[in-house]
Amino acid sequence: MAEEIINRVAQSKLVTFNLEDYYLEGLRKRLDIKEWLHEGIIVKEKEFRKFVSNHNWEQYQDAYVALYCSTDAIVPGWAYMLVTAHIQPFAKEVVQGDLEALENFLYQEALQHLDFSEYKDKLVIIKGCSNKPVPSNAYIQATMLLRPIAKSLMYGEACSAVPLFKRK
Repeated sequence: MAEEIINRVAQSKLVTFNLEDYYLEGLRKRLDIKEWLHEGIIVKEKEFRKFVSNHNWEQYQDAYVALYCSTDAIVPGWAYMLVTAHIQPFAKEVVQGDLEALENFLYQEALQHLDFSEYKDKLVIIKGCSNKPVPSNAYIQATMLLRPIAKSLMYGEACSAVPLFKRK
């Protein structure tokens, strides 16, 4: 007679927190303003304003936009603000920085508006693997938000979790 196989992971009291569940679906776009700078490094206001005025902003409709300059130019704050003023009617969100900065911002926004009460006094495992781009900072944010309320906090998968915190 064969022994019955028991799935101890399924029977455990572990609660999984999957950051991938909070990934905001939608098109991500990058906007590099280096082409709008004189010789790629100098902001000349009149020229810059002309580029901004003539740019096709509709291409950012409903997109999440990472606004940056790929050269070592010193870009005054007003330049990014001017671009944002023009793109804002079309884009869902605009962040100064690369795509990772954009994802960090989107996760920060999503996590700050979650109700974590369901994790109170629970054994929580923050799922480690994902198919969507979850930035490292999102794991840090999740840890900061879950640690004060969870009984214990782990990272990874139930079969190979790394302990992070256990309340005494």
